[in-house]
Amino acid sequence: MATVRTDGPGTDSGTVTVEQLRRRGWRGRLVVLGPAFVAAVAYVDPGNFATNFSAGAGYGYLLVWVIVVANLMAMLIQSLSAKLGLATGKNLPELCREHLSRWGTRFMWAQAELVAIATDLAEVIGGAVALHLLFGIPLFTGGLITGVIAFALLGLQSRGHRPFERAIVFLLAIILVGLTSTLFRTDVDPGGVAAGLVPGFAGLDSLVLATGILGATVMPHVIYLHSALTQKRLVARSPEDTRFLLRTGRTDIVLGMGLAGLVNLSMLVVAAALFFGTDVPGTDTLEGIFAGLGTELDAVAAYGFAIALLASGFASSGVGTYAGQVIMAGFLRRRIPLLLRRLLTLAPALVVLGFDIDPTQALVLSQVVLSFGIPFALAPLVWLTAKRSVMGDLVNHRATTAAAVVVTAIVVALNGVLLWQTFSGTG
Repeated sequence: MATVRTDGPGTDSGTVTVEQLRRRGWRGRLVVLGPAFVAAVAYVDPGNFATNFSAGAGYGYLLVWVIVVANLMAMLIQSLSAKLGLATGKNLPELCREHLSRWGTRFMWAQAELVAIATDLAEVIGGAVALHLLFGIPLFTGGLITGVIAFALLGLQSRGHRPFERAIVFLLAIILVGLTSTLFRTDVDPGGVAAGLVPGFAGLDSLVLATGILGATVMPHVIYLHSALTQKRLVARSPEDTRFLLRTGRTDIVLGMGLAGLVNLSMLVVAAALFFGTDVPGTDTLEGIFAGLGTELDAVAAYGFAIALLASGFASSGVGTYAGQVIMAGFLRRRIPLLLRRLLTLAPALVVLGFDIDPTQALVLSQVVLSFGIPFALAPLVWLTAKRSVMGDLVNHRATTAAAVVVTAIVVALNGVLLWQTFSGTG
């Protein structure tokens, strides 16, 4: 009998069979939905706010294509990660530990931890800036508050996966409403958006932003996390169960990643329509965007932006800390107290806030760091999901593997060009 496991740590008590869920039709699918929405929060974290608004304000609709391509990449990548957990009952870090050498595993852990720190940097800074914009709270204090809220969100896991997922979906809904409501009240140029679908750059600065958008959209830590979100939750022991879970997983990913893509596109398009080619000052900073929205549109748009940013900081910080737990436990078979991990990953963000470093620039640079971590998460994911000995009947089709290889190659090439132009002084 196939079951959905709900009796492990961090899950709800009791079990329900997959057959029972199949008989419930769409109601059964609703029970299974959730992991992709948790993953989607990482795709609309404060780093996205910084890179997408900066891209729209500085280059108009030029980089629309980057967001569209990055979102399609995200759908493919997250589907592979979710399928890996479903097929093996293990997450990506655990499988890397099993199939790589000892030193290879340690290297993978070290770079993944660096990615986790860069992730937390963006999320805590975003929450702190939002609290400052909304309530005038000092940035350092706002960073501490964001860390505490994220810790409280993680505490919901002790009651099962559903309370945590519901809290994350609620915050995701706030982000969506806060930004799309402004989009619908903005005079967007459809021709400009269409032209932005044609790939192109405008020098090194636009390439840096494009790499940042990619790092903010295809998030390395959530590639590791998604496999953990499905590994012990779903168990298929018949072809019918497998087909049901795969279909439901695809629906989950399309909905979750689709919402994230809409949010990201809204940011860039609003910034392009309101700020590009104008003399509105400071639109390369979060504070300037807040003020600019109030000037060019109204206070509702400005506060909608700030509330969305706050929800993003809270939710993504909780998800990021969760991913950090999965990374350490998977690669090293070690766990450290959650409070200690929260303090360690919070420290760099507090340093930035305490020393009055420009938070928006720190956000953009953190996303560039994240983009360099993507290949190290993607390569083993593609390799493992293409191995029948690992995946069984859920092994990738050749076309899927080919598409994943192309995605990985694009990421590596884009980062290589960025490095070359940066150090050669060209662009």
